[in-house]
Amino acid sequence: MWKGKFIVVGISGGIAAYKAAEVVSRLRQLGAEIHVVMTRAAAEFVTPLTFRTLSQHPVLTDMFADPVEWEVPHIAIAEKADAILIAPATANIIGKIASGIADDLLTTIVMATRAPVMLAPAMNVGMFANPVLQQNLTRLRELGYHVIEPDAGFLACGTTGKGRLPDPGFIIRMLGNLFCDRDLSGRTVLVTAGPTREAIDPVRYLTNHSSGRMGYAIAVAARARGARVVLISGPTCLSPPVGVEVVPVVSAVDMHRAVMEQFSNADVVIKAAAVADYRPAAALPQKLKKADVQTVLTLEPNPDILAELGRVKGDKVLIGFAAETRDLIEHARGKLEAKNLDMIVANDVTLPGAGFEADTNIVTLIHREGAVEKLPLMAKTDVASVILDRVAAVLAQRGTQN
Repeated sequence: MWKGKFIVVGISGGIAAYKAAEVVSRLRQLGAEIHVVMTRAAAEFVTPLTFRTLSQHPVLTDMFADPVEWEVPHIAIAEKADAILIAPATANIIGKIASGIADDLLTTIVMATRAPVMLAPAMNVGMFANPVLQQNLTRLRELGYHVIEPDAGFLACGTTGKGRLPDPGFIIRMLGNLFCDRDLSGRTVLVTAGPTREAIDPVRYLTNHSSGRMGYAIAVAARARGARVVLISGPTCLSPPVGVEVVPVVSAVDMHRAVMEQFSNADVVIKAAAVADYRPAAALPQKLKKADVQTVLTLEPNPDILAELGRVKGDKVLIGFAAETRDLIEHARGKLEAKNLDMIVANDVTLPGAGFEADTNIVTLIHREGAVEKLPLMAKTDVASVILDRVAAVLAQRGTQN
């Protein structure tokens, strides 16, 4: 996605300018061509030399400097840009862009470009809450600018509240959304993620090692491709994805109820959750004391959500997951056929890099028609993109047939 993209990173004069160094470094590692434009105030916080080293290109700071090549810098950069990111975006530069003021190199480039512009505001909590600033952001959104909401937390000025520049990885993901295919626009994608917890008593429960990372990655990627996304999530430590409707659940019965409530409105269902197959036959109302613990815990089966969806799916696209420790293809193919799936994503959790808590995965995609795709070790975000590529292909094929 990033290879060959011409990205202009604008840096305005706030203390969060130091975080932009990580953004520039990561974007270049991803294959993008990065050109940094700094305001004079930004250069008071971080030197242009830092960004020249990280971007491997001269840093532009002065609109009237002699050009290295015979071209007008602000026009050349504005025309070449695939996207412009301003991080941090101070209240001052937000106000200037919203008012059509172009009195330095960065604001002139923004005025001249036809590329999408994304702003990542970062400032004091009082400044961010100021109604003038909020009106400026509203105006920019209405004009088609993309705005990343700042984080809340401890700020450099010593106050606590909303105004922190988000994590560089999050900024890059949001910027990457500008280049994603919008092939799921108008579709509703239902995703399940995480583990379930089956209560033994008010203190103890049965669960599994699922972190929810794979399901959350799919939800984020589907949202970036234009889908309305409903994420039904068991208990995880992950933050709710921006722009995604999150339905929190605890037990398998809770998840079954939530899925069936949302199912009729979905075009695509991706069941990435690790749902417990069994639950205690009776959850005790009081904590079970050690002296009263028996050596046998009586269990009863939970609803098989995926099998039930397979029986009633109609023309919906239904994707399942299979986490195995042996006979991967055989077991996964049996699950695909038994539950009437369009595709199953199988992984051997004993392989290094393919476990529940990892940010990576090694998966095999088995299609309804019999095709088997073995993917190499990949980031779960990349696996999510591949899965959605296949989903989009199925939807397109069915659209053609209809």
